[in-house]
Amino acid sequence: MFTGIVEGIGKVLNIEHATKNRSAVKMTVDLGKHSQELKIGQSVALNGVCLTVTGISNTKCNFELIDETTKKTDLGNLKIGGIVNIERSLKVGDRMEGHFVLGHVDGVGTIKKIEKKPKEIKIWFEIPKHLLRFVVQKGSIAIDGISLTVVDVKKNLASVCLIPHTVQVTNFQIRKAGDKINIETDILGKYLLKQE
Repeated sequence: MFTGIVEGIGKVLNIEHATKNRSAVKMTVDLGKHSQELKIGQSVALNGVCLTVTGISNTKCNFELIDETTKKTDLGNLKIGGIVNIERSLKVGDRMEGHFVLGHVDGVGTIKKIEKKPKEIKIWFEIPKHLLRFVVQKGSIAIDGISLTVVDVKKNLASVCLIPHTVQVTNFQIRKAGDKINIETDILGKYLLKQE
């Protein structure tokens, strides 16, 4: 369980693709100070995808990605040197400052336009068709693991606004039009729609 309050960014140091007896991808990421007190077997969200730590060496952490993860998220497109958002899993007693984020990405969208304004950046992105019913104006959404509020919904496009602080501490400092983004829709909305 996560909240979508990204703690910082990490750098992809190594990517190894599948061998006969191993997962689809083994990835090493430098988590910097966010690796402190982290243990093998614990969960970390990278770009909003919940992954298990399989190895640690100083600030470098290993993660293994199965085929499902590489196909359903943008992590399969990462390259060495890529920047990822980091959020450690929620602990009992932590403050809930974003919204309930599971780290189970629903689909991959595409950034269509970035509008830079003096005090905010507005991001327009394309929503995969199967997610359209879950994206509502003023509703919560996680983009690359960042808890955000949907500003506009127009056909298959939606927008969110980021304050300068969010841009500085996340991978949106390097994002551009055409980039793929992980989308996780609000779990509460999914359950409400299931009741219909």
